[in-house]
Amino acid sequence: MTFNTFFLSLCLFVSSNSFAEEKTLLRIGVQAAGTLEWELAAIQNDPQLKASDFQLELLPVANAEASKIALQSGAVDMIVSDWIWVSSLRATGADFTFYPYSNTSGALVVAENSPIHTLNDLKGKRLGIAGGELDKNWILLQALAQKESLDLNASVEKTFGAPPLINEQLKQERVDAVLTFWHFAARLEAQGYRQLIDGKGILKGLGITENVPSIGYVFKQSWGVAHQAALNSFFKATKLAKNRLCTSDSDWQKIIPLTKADDLPTQAILRQRYCEGQIEQWGDKEQQAAAHIYNLLRTLTNNRLTGASETLQAGTFWSQP
Repeated sequence: MTFNTFFLSLCLFVSSNSFAEEKTLLRIGVQAAGTLEWELAAIQNDPQLKASDFQLELLPVANAEASKIALQSGAVDMIVSDWIWVSSLRATGADFTFYPYSNTSGALVVAENSPIHTLNDLKGKRLGIAGGELDKNWILLQALAQKESLDLNASVEKTFGAPPLINEQLKQERVDAVLTFWHFAARLEAQGYRQLIDGKGILKGLGITENVPSIGYVFKQSWGVAHQAALNSFFKATKLAKNRLCTSDSDWQKIIPLTKADDLPTQAILRQRYCEGQIEQWGDKEQQAAAHIYNLLRTLTNNRLTGASETLQAGTFWSQP
């Protein structure tokens, strides 16, 4: 072998190995109070999953609005958000798209000894609502109450606020019930409070039997197409990671510090509710149900939540090319 041939072979060897070791970087915006970090930590804790053809960079964001700004500015490649927002962006010409993460949403919670057992029992009571007037759970709960001839908006004394504040309001008996995000509801349940109905129950009461994801991974469609192999590997890894957190006690123990729950009852109910959100089916029926929910929300909010588009925008849900 001549020197030139040897040198060329060496260059090809180094080049091919460097290419093989190169991984696609996925920059993900993560909220400190969210559950996404649990799943991503499970991937990073597992040598087999960690060996996939992507590399994770977790970038902290303060809240949901900050994560949206980070995504739109290009500071991150992906966040967890809802498909209503994605559809509203697509209506303006943006190419964001959505892949399911969880179908666990909020819950209506009361004290264990509360006289409130039905929606009608809320009449004249004080209700704490996490988020604002356009919170999806609040809007859909009002729609369910309307089926029972109850104008919930007019018949309860409402308090809007951040989930931790709303929880404290219930504990201090300043409100009689709270409608809050699922993990804050779970913490209340662990302390002896009672769940009256959750997001899935509200949808079933409205005639929607399919499990529709409440939140999912949101990213630019063009970016997804350009990084399709790594993205598919990532979604496969997230599903495996979630399954392991729900079936393996040793894997769950590793992420317990991220739950910020010191007692076993809270850890147990957080795990239960988290695992109830696994996406088992995501196809035409579920997407048609999502379109039905969209129409409900558009009508109930007079387009304030959904934007001007009369229908759920095509491309809202990620479909592999």
